[in-house]
Amino acid sequence: MFHFLIVVQAIIAASLVGIILMQRSEGGGLGMGGSPSGLMSARGAADFLTRTTTILATLFIILSISLAFVAAKKGNSGEIDNSLQRTEVPVAPTAPVTTAPAAATPAPATEVPLDK
Repeated sequence: MFHFLIVVQAIIAASLVGIILMQRSEGGGLGMGGSPSGLMSARGAADFLTRTTTILATLFIILSISLAFVAAKKGNSGEIDNSLQRTEVPVAPTAPVTTAPAAATPAPATEVPLDK
């Protein structure tokens, strides 16, 4: 059931994006400006794309709330899943590591006179 609702949610979301992108830009944003046949007129309110956008947005919100309820009801007892937890591999004892004796320090370089 949950997966079916997720698929329907994705279809509605894609349709909503497509319908919004098909609408004509009214310009002026937030109701400022625009033409007389804009969103607030009787003709603009009855527009097919506007009604479709309203219906799809309503379905999207209702489906989102439904998915939240289904996910909450489907939830487990709150137990943490440890199936992917890493386990430590025991390390086998190895031979003791010995350090090599320090190398003799090199003698300081002597200056060689340059031929003139």
